[in-house]
Amino acid sequence: MFNIREMKPEDKAVIMSMVITFYHSPAVEHDVDTAVLERTFDAATDPTMPYISGLVMLEDEKVVGYGYVTGYYASEVGGMCMFMEEMYFTPECRGKGYGTKAYHWIVDHYPEYKRFRIEVTESNVNAKRLYERWGFRFLEYNQMVLDR
Repeated sequence: MFNIREMKPEDKAVIMSMVITFYHSPAVEHDVDTAVLERTFDAATDPTMPYISGLVMLEDEKVVGYGYVTGYYASEVGGMCMFMEEMYFTPECRGKGYGTKAYHWIVDHYPEYKRFRIEVTESNVNAKRLYERWGFRFLEYNQMVLDR
């Protein structure tokens, strides 16, 4: 049975192992320092951090994936937007529909959000097809960043 729960500090070892695997996959376009990834986990499990939540995906109570979601206000939408930062499942759990179940759980769990966003690399064709089946479309923006 598939289930989702909030991430807890005691999940760190199992989740960070998956995070490292995710960040060495084609889903990510560049290397990210492990200290940054650990800081993200810590923020996602800190109840005083209002903008990020960590989700743990379970199959029969065994951790088989994780996700991070962040919220922000967007003026062009006139409301809150949910950015689905990361979603990762172990290889043996792919193809079981868990990604779709997680997506529906997120949309149902956050009904106040007006828009949901997700990033996808150009080469991740399977993910793009899946997201399009869920109703996502490409925005025609080119994003720029300034890191500090």
